[in-house]
Amino acid sequence: MTIFHSMNTTASALTAQRLRMDVISSNMANVDTTRGKIVNGQWQPYKRKMVVFEPKEQGFSSFLNIAMNKKGVQNIGEGLKVSKIIEDETPFKMVYDPEHPDANQDGYVAMPNVDPLREMVDLMSATRSYEANVTVFNASKNMMMKALEIGK
Repeated sequence: MTIFHSMNTTASALTAQRLRMDVISSNMANVDTTRGKIVNGQWQPYKRKMVVFEPKEQGFSSFLNIAMNKKGVQNIGEGLKVSKIIEDETPFKMVYDPEHPDANQDGYVAMPNVDPLREMVDLMSATRSYEANVTVFNASKNMMMKALEIGK
């Protein structure tokens, strides 16, 4: 464990939350996009995307070493990483709009499965997590600065 361990852990969280905010922004920007990608020659609406986090260090050996109080204890709390960005598989919303160019024979248009209210709640959560990690980073920095002042 180094003196910068807490800063590295917090930095990984800041990076992950920033990516989460970027994905949420993409979802909000495409809330009305009926032509997201072509599947089998047909346009499909945009699918909501979600970020999946996982710890950086999660191997069995690290947990075993921690349980046995042996080498590897320094790996506790290595931060997190984005393991993947997945698409939400909830069905598309069908909206009656016979004038729309993408309407089917019955006049319904498949709209993206993005709920602006859910996205705003997710954005607020990501923002709060980001702010909390900035506070932790600043606290770590201040503690290091105070430690340097001890020698004066």
